[in-house]
Amino acid sequence: MARKKKGDVVDGWVCLDKPFEMGSTEAVSRIRRLFNAQKAGHAGTLDPLASGVLPIALGEATKTVPMMMEAKKVYRFTINWGVSTDSVDREGEIIGRSDVRPSLDQVKAALPAFVGEIDQTPPRFSAIKVDGARAYDLARDGVDFELPSRRVVIHSAEATAAPDADHVEIRILTGKGVYVRSLARDLALALGAEGHVSALRRERVGPFSTENAVTLDSLEEMVHRGAASEGLLPVATALDDIPDLAVTEQDAFSLRQGRPIVLLPRQVETLKTRLSDGSRTVSAFQGQTLVALCQLRAGRLEPDRVFNL
Repeated sequence: MARKKKGDVVDGWVCLDKPFEMGSTEAVSRIRRLFNAQKAGHAGTLDPLASGVLPIALGEATKTVPMMMEAKKVYRFTINWGVSTDSVDREGEIIGRSDVRPSLDQVKAALPAFVGEIDQTPPRFSAIKVDGARAYDLARDGVDFELPSRRVVIHSAEATAAPDADHVEIRILTGKGVYVRSLARDLALALGAEGHVSALRRERVGPFSTENAVTLDSLEEMVHRGAASEGLLPVATALDDIPDLAVTEQDAFSLRQGRPIVLLPRQVETLKTRLSDGSRTVSAFQGQTLVALCQLRAGRLEPDRVFNL
């Protein structure tokens, strides 16, 4: 006999406004305990020194996490000029000092070089694995190693303010895999300065933003008064950019059984006009209920992930 899973069946997303100094894993554990959920995961790690949007998936929503890993993200961060650290944030060891203080205009002039498809080398203090070990562990142990550069996309970058000569605030829209600390490091180098990230906030991950985010305190208050569902967003929230198709009860049954369904020519043509960037992914709904994530192939919908909602 299969063992019964611990916890309750809870399906949906929590758009958490992660507090400063809390790790992503701890945040997931806190949310899972608050909802007493059987299963939980997050879409995109957020460093303890950063605050902001951390989408946390519960139950069936965990099946949509891969979609969120591809989502665009918005970050707002502050560079503190004058001092460089080995971790490129304020907790690292100081490795360089300079009297150079780039002006807001100089930063604005330099930023376009970092917009578009660029090569970026991750910071040594990162979770990337090197021969089975985390880079940050090797860096702390003083091990000499090199991280290869990666091709990443920064869609836009804007210097929004310079509160004083020592600081500049920047807002960026990025694709996956971009390291804010690497951008700060490379920007400082391009300007002949020393600098590190002194503040970082993630404002958006795909459809999840600070506008629909909830704090831990507010979630705890909801749970205390028996209204935890108020802090839960639908599983389909993560599929905001994916074309949807209404299916019949019979077709929904077939998809849930892992069998493809045949579409009418007009349905195929409509979906093709809504698909972009070579994607074939379509979400199938029966009424308001998400049935499956499918691939459109040769006039058929083939189920990839089936949802038990």
